[in-house]
Amino acid sequence: MDQDIEQDDWPTHQTPESVLRDQYDELAAMAGSLAHEIKNPLSVIRMNIELLAEDMEHADAPNMRGAKERIATVNRQCLRLENLLNDFLRFARLQNLELKTGSLNDQINQVLELFSPQLKQQQVEVIRYLDPDLPHIRMESQTIQAALVNLVKNAIEAMPNGGQLVARTRITRNGVALDLIDTGIGMNHKTLLNMFKTFYTNKYGGSGLGLPTAKKIIEAHGGRINVQSSEGNGTQFTLEFPTPRRIEK
Repeated sequence: MDQDIEQDDWPTHQTPESVLRDQYDELAAMAGSLAHEIKNPLSVIRMNIELLAEDMEHADAPNMRGAKERIATVNRQCLRLENLLNDFLRFARLQNLELKTGSLNDQINQVLELFSPQLKQQQVEVIRYLDPDLPHIRMESQTIQAALVNLVKNAIEAMPNGGQLVARTRITRNGVALDLIDTGIGMNHKTLLNMFKTFYTNKYGGSGLGLPTAKKIIEAHGGRINVQSSEGNGTQFTLEFPTPRRIEK
């Protein structure tokens, strides 16, 4: 006979919340392992598809054109699945970060430099207002950069016909903040409500994990992320991080 478990029925060392957390951690670990198991044979499949495409590159038989197109389609879908799995693995790995003091200015500068060719190609002007006296924060550099890459990439994609991207750092009451402001197409109300939900996307081929991963990274650093946007008027993401006490810049 089934019975409801009351709070007092749980062992003294384990609460319902901790049981749920343990179950979630176990499922997350299993999902990560499954993603790895899928990724390995998928990489082999894609590699062999690319080799097959090379073998057929100089084949001129009339019936080869359709075969080449089908090979290209399979290759694109394999690449899309690999990108999805990579995004998922980044989303699932955010545990036990090794935090060290570092400069938020340096992180955004490095990411903007990474996108420099694409920014020039799309005629996106970058304007930087980076506070030279900005206190350092505790961070894991590679992980913070992954979040910033997602945000800058989104901003660029929102300005297909060019525009401006402003990167501004400043001191706040509780720490430091980074504003990323674009003059792009903006987002409608539905997108604003759902943008941080896993697997939600309105982009063809998108994984729906970029912004949720960025949010999870920022929160894992004790920070928070806010967004303001309207269609046709651009978007502003604000990332705010706490500063460690008694730590010199």
